[in-house]
Amino acid sequence: MSYPTHRPRRLRGDARLRNIVRETRLSPENFIYPLFVEEELKEAVPISAMPGQSRWPVAEIIRPVEEAFAAGVRSFLFFGSPDRKDRTGTAAHASDGCVQRALELIKKRLPEALLITDVCLCAYTDHGHCGVPGPDGTILNDETLPHLCEMALSHVRAGADIVAPSDMMDGRIGAMRATLDIDGFSHIPIMSYAAKFASSFYGPFREAAHSAPQFGDRRTYQMDVANAREALMEMELDFDEGADILMVKPAMTALDILRVARDRFPCPLAAYQVSGEYSMIKAAAANGWLDEKSAMLESLLSIKRAGADLILTYFATEASKALKQS
Repeated sequence: MSYPTHRPRRLRGDARLRNIVRETRLSPENFIYPLFVEEELKEAVPISAMPGQSRWPVAEIIRPVEEAFAAGVRSFLFFGSPDRKDRTGTAAHASDGCVQRALELIKKRLPEALLITDVCLCAYTDHGHCGVPGPDGTILNDETLPHLCEMALSHVRAGADIVAPSDMMDGRIGAMRATLDIDGFSHIPIMSYAAKFASSFYGPFREAAHSAPQFGDRRTYQMDVANAREALMEMELDFDEGADILMVKPAMTALDILRVARDRFPCPLAAYQVSGEYSMIKAAAANGWLDEKSAMLESLLSIKRAGADLILTYFATEASKALKQS
């Protein structure tokens, strides 16, 4: 019987061999942990659609940050939910807003943490859209940009190390970059939600952030999930406007975009493992259909293997603890 010269199984023979030739490795420093801060809360409220996650009052937000930090996570992304909402989301840029106060608190208690803020109006408007609506309900692009710029500026003044616009308005990266530069924050990076698809996997997030639109949907500004070339064009536009990090969202259904983007763009790439991806694994594990730890780590490895330098994931703390144990 003739045997091949190359036998891949030679390097799979035991754990030492498998470990030394492993091509893709996860580290807690790869993770960004998204957290929800809510204005009116007095204590943490579990998010039923996202087991293990909660909405936090400002005074308590340091708790999940410190736990994740102890596990090795160094980067955090914050979403806010205010006690008042209006057409243009004015609470988004209030100096005493929930995200702004959370940033100030964490900076004092844990200055080593890298603080990132989501810049979008959806949780701050009474209609739940990411921009300002016109009389006919159309989301107005250029009229939204000044509000986003004010929001980003207020976050940076409160201590944000990176701002992350997720609204998908055209031209917002250039407008935000110019605003930050003019106000003396040219050193602050922008992590753009560059290729953000109108995905069905955002469902659990709506409960977490109280951000479901009150009319219509977001398909006029978030991307059609069928479009790959358009996704790369969106990323190129944001890169040219000054984005320092480009993000693909959601991660699981856009791994092909991430792979092509890795070969095209020299900047760091991020991918968001969104609420639906997280909740699917949690639900399947709760039913005994798969092993949660191995499925969690495999899903994160696939995102890293596809080309992500950074992974936004609600598994950040759990995955970091699991990596320490392995």
